[in-house]
Amino acid sequence: MEKTDEISKFYKNNELELEKVIEKYTAYVYSIVRARVTKIRTEDAEEIISDVFLAVWNNRNKLDLNKSMSLYISGITKNLINKKLRNIKKDENITEYDENLINLENLELKVEESEKNQIILKELENMNSEDKDIFMYYYYYSRKIKEIAKILNISESKIKVKLSRIRKKMRQALERKGYKVEK
Repeated sequence: MEKTDEISKFYKNNELELEKVIEKYTAYVYSIVRARVTKIRTEDAEEIISDVFLAVWNNRNKLDLNKSMSLYISGITKNLINKKLRNIKKDENITEYDENLINLENLELKVEESEKNQIILKELENMNSEDKDIFMYYYYYSRKIKEIAKILNISESKIKVKLSRIRKKMRQALERKGYKVEK
C-alpha cells in the first residue's frame, strides 16, 4: 500500500526536495487560505504561502516520512492563517473577524471530499467505457437502473452486477488511500 503523498517521496539522498513540494502544493495552500478566509489581502495570502514552505524546510529533519505531506502542509497552513488573523484582529472589530472565518470542520470535510473525488476520478479513468458509463449514469446523472439498461441496451441484472463490482473497486481504492468506506 504505497502512498503517493507520503513525505518520503519528497526526499532524495536524505535531503528534502523543497522545489517539488512547492510545485505540487502551492495551489493547494492557496486554496486552503482562500477557503478559510473570505477577506484577506493578496500580500497576506502570499506571505502565508511563503511561511508554509519555510516551516516545511525548517522542520525537514523532524518530519515523519510515512505521513501524508498534504495533511502536514494543511495543518501548517491553518496554524499560520490563525496567527495572521490574530494579528489582523487587532485592527478589526470582533464581528468582522468572525465573519471572515469558515468553520474548520467544514474545510476539513471539503478537503477530504476533494481528495476522495480525485481517487474516484482516477479509478474512472482506468475503467472500460461501459463500466464508466454505468457509473456516470447512476451516480452523476441519477438515472435508474431501468433507464440505464435502455440507454446502453444491457439487461438490468447486468447493470446491477456491474454496479456492485464498480462499488467494490471504488471502496478498495478509497481504503488503499486510508479512507474508511461503509458498505
